[in-house]
Amino acid sequence: MENEEIQDNKLDRIIEARMKLKARFEEKMKLTPSMADEKPQGKGEINRHGMPNTPVGQTLTTKWPVLDLGYQPKIPLDKWRLIIDGEVENPVILTWDDFMALPQTEDVSDFHCVTTWSKLDMAWKGVSLIDLAALVQPKETATHIMCYGYDTYTTNISLEEALKPDVLLGHTVDGQPLAVEHGGPLRMITPQLYAWKGSKWIKRLEFMPKNKLGFWEERGYSNTAYPWRNDRYS
Repeated sequence: MENEEIQDNKLDRIIEARMKLKARFEEKMKLTPSMADEKPQGKGEINRHGMPNTPVGQTLTTKWPVLDLGYQPKIPLDKWRLIIDGEVENPVILTWDDFMALPQTEDVSDFHCVTTWSKLDMAWKGVSLIDLAALVQPKETATHIMCYGYDTYTTNISLEEALKPDVLLGHTVDGQPLAVEHGGPLRMITPQLYAWKGSKWIKRLEFMPKNKLGFWEERGYSNTAYPWRNDRYS
């Protein structure tokens, strides 16, 4: 009973912090191009954000091509850790059991790769990034997150994008554990941005007081990565 009370109190704190974060960034979220663009470029049915489901320059596929840096790390779950630190009040290091004990979210979203393919209606299960942010409580100075993968990959994302409700750290897709080649055991997904903004094999989230470029951003890719503006390169 005592453990249940502790867990309930922890959940209540996460929910309260989540609502405060949502209120803090809600207006900025509404103004992002994937929510507010009056002339989005693309075709097909309109998605839940008001954008065409196939952004400009994209081709729909039922396959899921594998793209990486040439290295697919295999991390045993008992060795896996997720560090969340930087401009936060309560930095943490989560084990796999810690992560799975957090509130789990299910969502169906689309996946847009900068290499011009899109895969629609992927069913994900994982932890919302906003719930992880609520756990550590970003300081008022925090504006961006740097995401780090076990393969040495990095990518940056603004908080107004990262805290959207469809941004997850996903461990299950279409009812199956996320395969290693797709970033298992855990990857970030960013349905309203090109998919390179979602780090595979994720191991650290660093909240930052200003923007800093990640791996592909340093090599000429866009800093903002909006699919409906063909925003691929800087």
